[in-house]
Amino acid sequence: MNQSAEARKIRVLLVDDHALVRAGVRAELANHAPDIDVVGEADDVEGAVAAAHALLPDVVLLDVHLPGGRGGGGAEVVATCTDILATTKFLALSVSDASDDVVAVIRSGARGYVTKAITADDLADAVRRVAAGDAAFSPRLAGFVLDAFGTSTADLAVHDDELDRLTAREQEVMRLIARGYAYKEVAAELFISIKTVETHVSAVLRKLQLSSRHELTRWAAARRLL
Repeated sequence: MNQSAEARKIRVLLVDDHALVRAGVRAELANHAPDIDVVGEADDVEGAVAAAHALLPDVVLLDVHLPGGRGGGGAEVVATCTDILATTKFLALSVSDASDDVVAVIRSGARGYVTKAITADDLADAVRRVAAGDAAFSPRLAGFVLDAFGTSTADLAVHDDELDRLTAREQEVMRLIARGYAYKEVAAELFISIKTVETHVSAVLRKLQLSSRHELTRWAAARRLL
């Protein structure tokens, strides 16, 4: 691979207190995502904070349950790294799908949360999305965040004029994408091609004048459409 291709790689810091998990994730990313480079590892809160500041990776992929620090785990790591959040993004990778864990790490500043049941391809896609400044969630986990960060019901009136800009199929795609589904998961759910999903997403963002999946999730949450 030439130097320019190397320069385009997404640099990832891998944080988990289990060496076998780190080795497995590293191997899966190496096999499935040549554009992603694991540049470092850490196994506790202090090590993760130090490595994040020393390496300034594009993405820190971290478990939410980590030893060390004040007992705050992954959420504590993110909260302690607020000074680098502008350039380094955090993506939680955990066996836990508990709402408290999801909300805590997102509240601290992480851009996404996926479970360890995720496939290697979908994990790589989540890393890419977070590196690009977007949000990434395993299906159904986004709802925890939307509930936690939603405003009062009185502030969540549906704007029919905006929703009516979307076709019925675009609304179906919009809801699934806003919930954190990957393109191929949407395609499987709706029995359409990935290319068709991409076309619908582009149309949805254009019609709603939004620029990213993260903005789309907030738009849908504000209207109780999820």
